[in-house]
Amino acid sequence: MLNITDLRGRPFAPDRDLPRAEVDVTAAVEKITPILADVRQRGVAAVLAAGERFDGVRPDQLRVPASVLAQALIDLDPSVRVALEESIRRARMVHQSQRVEDTVVQLADGARVENHWVPIQRVGLYVPGGRAVYPSSVVMNVVPAQAAGVESLAVATPPQREFNGQPHPVTLAACALLGVDEVYAAGGAQAIAMFAYGVREAERAEDNTAETGPAESGWVCPPVDLITGPGNVYVAATKRAVMGTVGIDAEAGPSEIAVIADETANPAWVAADLISQSEHDPMAASVLITHAESLAQEVNDQINQQVPGLPLEDQIREALTGPQSGILVVEDLPAAITVANAYATEHLEIHTADPEAVAEQITSAGAVFIGGYSPVPLGDYSAGSNHVLPTSGTARHSSGLNTLSFMRLQQRIRYSASGLSAVTPGIVALAESEGLRAHAEAVLARQLTPGAHHN
Repeated sequence: MLNITDLRGRPFAPDRDLPRAEVDVTAAVEKITPILADVRQRGVAAVLAAGERFDGVRPDQLRVPASVLAQALIDLDPSVRVALEESIRRARMVHQSQRVEDTVVQLADGARVENHWVPIQRVGLYVPGGRAVYPSSVVMNVVPAQAAGVESLAVATPPQREFNGQPHPVTLAACALLGVDEVYAAGGAQAIAMFAYGVREAERAEDNTAETGPAESGWVCPPVDLITGPGNVYVAATKRAVMGTVGIDAEAGPSEIAVIADETANPAWVAADLISQSEHDPMAASVLITHAESLAQEVNDQINQQVPGLPLEDQIREALTGPQSGILVVEDLPAAITVANAYATEHLEIHTADPEAVAEQITSAGAVFIGGYSPVPLGDYSAGSNHVLPTSGTARHSSGLNTLSFMRLQQRIRYSASGLSAVTPGIVALAESEGLRAHAEAVLARQLTPGAHHN
């Protein structure tokens, strides 16, 4: 089922030879621009109207009532609750370990710089809900934010027709388990716009937005400082459009899995893992990189055996036969590692005789799953790692969502009169070399007329 591309014996060109999903975020920006303007102008009414248009339902109110959250947790299947609680427990352990201690650097007498890690004050966490239910994405967004010490958390997730305009109850139950009580029945571009600009019930003029803050009465959803969470191309486009007004984690593309495998790999396991990621989206990418030509055919045979009868069979077939998926046959294991690093996949599995040695050579991947018993679905749910990861090759320079994603490094500079005096000649020389005489004068003024307070 997967197309096989033979890269042996010819130059390797990443832009030509690597399978990629064809996602046009720029074109999507044009479509979401009117939604942004409408939400900014009409607030809650615009968000609800967009939900009715795109999700086919209009909830009675934008914010999910506390009683609905509580009931969702009461009604949650006990086995699902146990699984979610274990996922939360493991994720908390991992994300708490990512906290960084503040440091103080004493450069000289009276010369000190402090590095302080400060939590972002308010964040908006987006949880998709179109093709599937993602309570696991609630865990992956909320847990690192809580580990960072974020005080104000809001979740947005699409309303569902089958639940009278409320989000899916399992998603709501996950919010309740985590203690998140600010949840909005909003999805897509309108949810991102709501977080970026904030929304009120009443219509408001744009020229009033700069004069008011989140604490002012009238906000149904106050604006946030950072938006995180995956979504479709319209969510990605909206995040791009509001970046600068707020911070964003990334523009998430379709899900990706790449597998490095040799002749020791179990073809049934490799096939199952490639299939599993294709359940996410018709544009999801499943890529096998191997120097074992026989394995390539065995994996394809296994895919043909395993796919028929699956609930999302049509979508899986579309994803596996798309241009973003395929099998890459390479010269040897070092070549497979080179190709994997160039691809910089969201998820990378290693099925080789010595997976640890291969993992040490991986420089670009969102998360690395080492050995046959560490499949990507483990990371999707219960590994303790985060499944909100860089896609579309951005793992070359970006990390997955983590505790530090919700923190800022704030430096505090403490110099005394003597500490400043020691570096004044150098500051003056550098300032004058740059033609910035006033910079030099600002420092020299403190040497000529010391102030009363210069600790």
